[in-house]
Amino acid sequence: MTDTLEKVTSITHQSACTVLVVDDDDVALEGVLRSFVRHEVPCNLVTATDGAEALAILQCRHPEKQAPTPFIVLLDLNMPIMDGFQFLRALRADPELCRTVVFVLTTSSRDQDRSRAYDEHVAGYMVKSSVGPQFAQLAQFIGKYARTQELP
Repeated sequence: MTDTLEKVTSITHQSACTVLVVDDDDVALEGVLRSFVRHEVPCNLVTATDGAEALAILQCRHPEKQAPTPFIVLLDLNMPIMDGFQFLRALRADPELCRTVVFVLTTSSRDQDRSRAYDEHVAGYMVKSSVGPQFAQLAQFIGKYARTQELP
């Protein structure tokens, strides 16, 4: 994954935004990062392995990682320490971060999870198996979104 991150860093100097990918699955993280590089998505990429780390990054408390604004969060739901729903509650309770654009990217296609995520005001809910081979549709979607939207 380090090689991919180095490549991402080298092509994102003219970034439209930062994308914080929050997922504890190394294979999924690697797939997302490679897809963003392959499709030249104009963004900085930052990763977190759980909701607690993601909050620390967004609240500028992480000792090594930063997420320059504007940013978009791609959030997995099932993670250790702080899962995606706990992260969403904490994020929405923070007056500085409550307007953060969050897209859920998960393996769960359960109606209950989707409804619960939208109750927490996510911008979209994507099931990993539905976003195309090697996350191609995800990369294209986020690239277009980042280029066309005015982010908070």
